[in-house]
Amino acid sequence: MDTIWPQGPVINPEAQPDSLEAKQPYVDNGLDVVDPSRYYSLEYKEKEWERLWTKVWLIAGVESDIPEPGDYLTFEVLGESFIVTRDENGAVKTYYNVCPHRGNRLALNDFGSVNQFTCAFHSWSFGLDGKLRKITDRESFRPELVCHNPGLQSVRTETCGGIIFINMDDDAEPLEEFLGPLADYIRRYHIEDMYVVRHVRSEWGANWKTGVDAFYESYHLHAVHPQTQGVMGDLNVQYDLYPNGHSRMIVPLGQVSPRAPDQESVNEGLKAMMREAGIDPDSFQGTAQDVRRAMQKSKRERARKLGLDYSELTDGQLTDSWATGIFPNVQIGLHAEGAFLMRFMPHPTDPDRFFYDTMTLFRPADDPTYTVPAWMGLPEGTDTSGAIRPDIIRTSIDERPDLGEVLDQDAELLPVVQQGIKSRAFKGPLWGDQEQRLRHFHKELDRYISGEK
Repeated sequence: MDTIWPQGPVINPEAQPDSLEAKQPYVDNGLDVVDPSRYYSLEYKEKEWERLWTKVWLIAGVESDIPEPGDYLTFEVLGESFIVTRDENGAVKTYYNVCPHRGNRLALNDFGSVNQFTCAFHSWSFGLDGKLRKITDRESFRPELVCHNPGLQSVRTETCGGIIFINMDDDAEPLEEFLGPLADYIRRYHIEDMYVVRHVRSEWGANWKTGVDAFYESYHLHAVHPQTQGVMGDLNVQYDLYPNGHSRMIVPLGQVSPRAPDQESVNEGLKAMMREAGIDPDSFQGTAQDVRRAMQKSKRERARKLGLDYSELTDGQLTDSWATGIFPNVQIGLHAEGAFLMRFMPHPTDPDRFFYDTMTLFRPADDPTYTVPAWMGLPEGTDTSGAIRPDIIRTSIDERPDLGEVLDQDAELLPVVQQGIKSRAFKGPLWGDQEQRLRHFHKELDRYISGEK
């Protein structure tokens, strides 16, 4: 595997230029050291609201959460709340979650299903199309005040591969242009056929960008998550940078880290991964070097038997985590069996806190051994049928998020990092090429904050 920096490793050197697996051309984002105050300044937080969050496409949810007309979900960013619903014609629509009469919030639940939205304050009602249906005691209002029939204010809404995006800026570029090449390979995972089987919203003691930074690199795995060294090729990760601040890292699974001294023995972690892939490790004849390829073959054969179409996925996609960063605040761990959608949501008042919102999505199959990768931390016994949408589990900043061993380690680390960032001695991050996704992300953030975008 080619490991020459700054380009970095290449997962499949034989991949054709038009292959989804192909290494993207290196992007030189310079060597600037950003001012660390962006991680804790209230002034910078306000700039982000005015110049970033209100201008950019944001993931509000997934289509499988609102399968029928009248189904809705609510989404909130920095105190601004939205209703995302499916109208009578099956189209996905979004409205500001506010009654035009007195400003009361209309929908108070995370999810629901209604024929219309009725305000609990004075019973004004609105259709799924956002249009006003009824003003209680309308005759008591002067006609000229309500003759325009005030309805719900709509928000731009577009979808890609089962994911719902919204944008508060009516003049923003179309979603397809914003996503660029990411749109095609996101669609190939068919998230529209997956269901949310676990949803956790945990509060962490760090800035949302501190969270993004931590999850956008694998450089920390050997130090923070040493247990992954037997199953993840952390030094073999392929980093790809895309327009508009998006990025990807392909993390090879089912292989031993090059840092590990034993590259041949099939360790217990690899055996567990083999079982997940439908392989009996006790009868396996190869070495650790053969495990990843064996898993790919087994998963493709199992999919064929289960009637699952993997034809759009490369062999690498059957084992590896395509950790896809969608600017500004999302990373999706994409796998054939499911996806782990992470949103790093800013706290409405405190730049030293954020909400780590994670949805585990699963494509049901008639095989008890068919499951999402263990790193997603899905608890044993979780209902993966897709029959019932689970409630959102909320944990406070003082609680362990119970996201599995690896992610709980991150939850413990980030508050410590946040405090260090605020030290007078810290002058700003010194990003290496294993952290090139971080520099790419912050470069795009700078374009929004400066007003260039």
